[in-house]
Amino acid sequence: MTTSAKIAFIGSHSVRKTNAVHSFAGAVGRSGRSVEVGREVIRFNPLGLNEGATPEAQLWVIMAQIQQELEMRNRAEVLVTDRAVIDNFAYYLRTTGGGDPFGITPLVRKWSDTYDLFVRLRPDVPMRVDGVRSTNERFRNQIEKILNEILSMYVRDDRLISIRASEVTEEFDWTSLLVRLVGSLEPEAHPVPQPVTLFPTLWD
Repeated sequence: MTTSAKIAFIGSHSVRKTNAVHSFAGAVGRSGRSVEVGREVIRFNPLGLNEGATPEAQLWVIMAQIQQELEMRNRAEVLVTDRAVIDNFAYYLRTTGGGDPFGITPLVRKWSDTYDLFVRLRPDVPMRVDGVRSTNERFRNQIEKILNEILSMYVRDDRLISIRASEVTEEFDWTSLLVRLVGSLEPEAHPVPQPVTLFPTLWD
């Protein structure tokens, strides 16, 4: 089976991306389509994260993101990822002061074309302590500023949707986004719900 669609939920940290990913994936499953979720790989980074991350640490994240997507690309009709190469690239650029010591810009540009849709969650909610990600408001603002500068360079306007983080609640209706990603939901009047799968990866 070949993945027919790939959607990435992107943004800085603590903007409810993971909640949105699983909520949307559930909507995909209920539509009768097989769906798989790609995890946020930064949590498995052995080289460090948050404000103290090095260029090497952020390089690891970008490479791990791509590897995970390659592993999962043929396992479901829809792949939903928690982050994408582009927002991980924003963290990389912060650590390098805007430079590219490892020459990965062409890869980021090319890989960004492999996503059918990006959903950017805007940070209008307070950060929560989760024991992993930073709660430094200035740090999050720095990432948002870099994203503002680079998104138009790597992501087509017709593939980018912005949603306020505060909108991501249990009542959020994903129908219009799902239709935009996979087309009409009409062909099968009574779809058989599909489970949301989390296949083992390198980090399990």
